[in-house]
Amino acid sequence: MTLHSHKGLMFILDGLGDRPVPELRGRTPLEAARTPCMDALLTRGMGGLMDPLSPGVPVDTHTGTALLTGVCLKDARFLRRGPIEAAGAGVAMRNGDVAVRCNFATVEKGGDQFLIKNRRAGRLGEREVAELAMSLQQIDLGDGIYGSVHPATQHRAILHLTGPGLSADITDSDPMSGVSLRIQKVRAHDPHNIRAVATAEAVNRFLGIACARLPDHPFNVARRKAGGLEANGIICRGAGEILVLDNLLHHLNIKAAIITGDCTIVGLGRLLRHTVHTSSGFTALADTDIKAKIQMAIDALDRHELVFIHLKGPDICSHDLNPRGKMEFLERFDQALTAVPADDLVIGITGDHSSDSNQGDHCGDPVPSLLSSPGGRRDLCREYGETACCQGGLGRISANSFLISMLDAMGCLHNYQAGDSKYYPI
Repeated sequence: MTLHSHKGLMFILDGLGDRPVPELRGRTPLEAARTPCMDALLTRGMGGLMDPLSPGVPVDTHTGTALLTGVCLKDARFLRRGPIEAAGAGVAMRNGDVAVRCNFATVEKGGDQFLIKNRRAGRLGEREVAELAMSLQQIDLGDGIYGSVHPATQHRAILHLTGPGLSADITDSDPMSGVSLRIQKVRAHDPHNIRAVATAEAVNRFLGIACARLPDHPFNVARRKAGGLEANGIICRGAGEILVLDNLLHHLNIKAAIITGDCTIVGLGRLLRHTVHTSSGFTALADTDIKAKIQMAIDALDRHELVFIHLKGPDICSHDLNPRGKMEFLERFDQALTAVPADDLVIGITGDHSSDSNQGDHCGDPVPSLLSSPGGRRDLCREYGETACCQGGLGRISANSFLISMLDAMGCLHNYQAGDSKYYPI
């Protein structure tokens, strides 16, 4: 391991940025939260706004986090969620396999289509998803293709396709957002791609089998009797094949660790060959053990130069249209930050993307970010939030640039020229 001036902690608060919320008197959850610890860090450093991919472009968690943890912009554009989730769930993929990210959802038959009543079936528990997944193993989809479902985080799962002649060049069945949502027919992006056409047909067959089989599962029978939301359908997106990812931190010989309770980030960390630490108390919800995550991160600094701490809670609150819950989570996080020995560390706080608590979706607004380092520059920002960070000394930068700014403050970039690597943003 190369010795550097300072070690670093980067906190990635999933869905941190937001828009003004009427319930919070026109403030964002971050602006409404009491955050004396983050405000103090900002006072000792600089604020700014970070665009994960490009200004105004909403991104998913895997893309935004990948850019912050060392994947270059060119590669991040083509990341697919399926194989990342598969790596996080421990699904062994071979060359030629395809993995697709899935949600167990509540659907209702409407003519020859399925209407989506709830995209997450009311946020299932992982044990419930594991039980449902057991009923969808080794489904024969014809032509030697088989599909199996594996549980991921909460309502999420992975559809693992095996067999000859597969291609991930297919569309999604998950419409994501809009009015009168319906499960979409999966198609090949290129109708002349025979492999993609066959894969799309196999996925459509699987979705039909799932929607026919799941209503009779004991879990759904019990839910139906209790008047609850059934997990009686599956929607999917992000098909991809096995991934091999390069990484700026390996290029610089920097040993990094990721602390998380989210399957997506576990998978990303494994694919990036970072050390991944998780625990049963680390959930992908607002109830995660923030203090334990921070303590694990502090301990990991003994063996690593840079540690990433990912917290999913803010994004979950936004999706659930719960801005006050998001505000309260940020206050709990701020209180837990008092355990961090900030005097000799480079500390970055940012998010993988912004999430609008008014609409429940990711949005393309930039993420308020701060960077505090021993002996580093300071600006005039004093309160950590979207409005204040507009005036910050970091300016408006990319996710790659935020990581590189941290590495520079850590003393990792001596004698290294920007033109030497594809990782430096142009």
